Amino acid sequence: MKKRAKTIFSCRTCGFQSPKWLGRCPDCGGWDTFSEEVQYRTPNSAGKSAAFSGGEGPVPIDAVVLDDEHRIRTGIGEFDRVLGGGLVAGSLVLIGGDPGIGKSTLMLQSLYGLSRQGAKVLYVSGEESVKQIRLRSKRLDTVSNRLFVVSEVDLDHIMQMVSSEKPDVLVIDSIQTMFNSDLTSAPGSVTQVRESAMRLMIMAKKSGVPTFIVGHVTKEGAIAGPRLLEHMVDTVLYFEGDRSHVFRILRAVKNRFGSTNEIGVFEMKEKGLEEVPNPSAVFLSERPASAAGSVVTACMEGTRPILVELQALASSTNFGNPRRTILGLDQHRVALLVAVMEKKLGMHMMGHDIFMNVAGGVKVDEPAVDMGIIAAVASSFLDRAVPEGHIVMGEVGLTGEVRAIGQVETRVAEIRKMGFTRCLLPDSNVRRMTGIPDIEVIGIQTVSQAIETLF
Repeated sequence: MKKRAKTIFSCRTCGFQSPKWLGRCPDCGGWDTFSEEVQYRTPNSAGKSAAFSGGEGPVPIDAVVLDDEHRIRTGIGEFDRVLGGGLVAGSLVLIGGDPGIGKSTLMLQSLYGLSRQGAKVLYVSGEESVKQIRLRSKRLDTVSNRLFVVSEVDLDHIMQMVSSEKPDVLVIDSIQTMFNSDLTSAPGSVTQVRESAMRLMIMAKKSGVPTFIVGHVTKEGAIAGPRLLEHMVDTVLYFEGDRSHVFRILRAVKNRFGSTNEIGVFEMKEKGLEEVPNPSAVFLSERPASAAGSVVTACMEGTRPILVELQALASSTNFGNPRRTILGLDQHRVALLVAVMEKKLGMHMMGHDIFMNVAGGVKVDEPAVDMGIIAAVASSFLDRAVPEGHIVMGEVGLTGEVRAIGQVETRVAEIRKMGFTRCLLPDSNVRRMTGIPDIEVIGIQTVSQAIETLF
C-alpha cells in the first residue's frame, strides 16, 4: 500500500505542531523555532501502535501486589542520594547539563560501579566510537569485563541488543542522536526525540531494566527537545557547575521515587568525578579571615545543611544608575533586601554599585539566607568585618522584621560541627529550640538589631 506523506511544522522547544510555518510559537512563545517535518501514514499504522499497548486491563488498586522495594546501588554515594537511595527497576532517568560538564563521565563511572557488583551493563553512545570510549575508560580507570559498550544510533538495533544481551542497566548517550527508521525527520528533531523516548520508556517498563538517558541542553540551560520529554521520564537530573570551577552539583528537579530537594556535590579531577562528602568544609576552606563583605550562612539542600560564604562588594559610583551584579543569588531578592536596608537602616545605596557572589559557584535560592545577604552588604558598605566565628540566618520581611526559618536544629548542628561559636537566629526560632551545647545562640527580631549586634 502506498504511503501518504504529510508535511507539518513542529516547534523545537515545546513540540507544538502546526500545518503551516509560524514565526512565533503560540504555545511557548519562542521565535523562529518551527522546523518542517515530513510524516508518513500507512493504513496499517494502527497495527503498529498496538505494540505500544501494555496488553492488560484495569485492576483494582488494592489488588496490585507490591514487592519489597529493591534499590540498585551505583557505588557512588552522592549519585545514589540524588536518585533517592539508588536505582529503581524499570525507571527512566534523564540527565542534562552543559557540554563538557561531565555527564558522560558520571555515566561511565556509575556503570563501572554497578559492574563491580556483578551487574551486566550496556553503554550505548551515539557520539563516540568504541575506541574513544575505551580511551576515556582507561583514563578514568573504569575498565571492566561486565561493562559492554557499543556505538549505535539506530533505535531498532539497540532494542534488538537489549533483547539479546539482557543488560541489568542501560545508558543512552545521547537521546538527540537516536534515529527511528519509521520516521523521515533528522535525528534530534522533535518527532525523533519524542518517539525514541517513548520506545525507551515502554522497553524499561516492560523489561524492568533501569535506563539512563543523557540529554543535550539549550543555551538557556533547559533540556533540548520537546517539554514532553521531561514529563515522560521518572527522574530528571541536572548537572550544574561552571567548567572554570572544579565543583559540580547534581540536582534533581523531578523524582517519582525520591525527594527533589537533594543534591550531590562532586569535584572534577584527572581521574574523573570524586564525591565531596563534606561540602561545607570545601566551600569554606579558602575563606579569608577578617575580610569586610564576607559572611557565612547555612542553607538547606534537601536534608543536607551546607555552609556557604556570601561575598559582597559595595563601591561608590559616579553614574546615575548604579550596577547590581549578582552571581548565585536571586537578583530580584537582593534588590528587595537592599531597599529594606535603605529604608530601615538608613544606608544610602543609590550611589553605590553592589556586586554579590556565592563562593564555590553554588546557587542559593532560599529565603533563610536573607539576613546573610544584608550582613554581607552592610559589612562591605561600612568596611567592617563580621566578627570571627559568627553566622547569620533568617528571612527578612519588607518591614525589616526577621522571620522564622525551617530545620533550624539541623543547621545549628552543622554550624557547631564546623567550629563556629556564635549564631544569630530569628527570635521565634530561638524560643522553640532546645539547648545546643558549645555554641551561643542569639535571637534577633529586626534587621537593625542584627546589624547593631554584629557591628
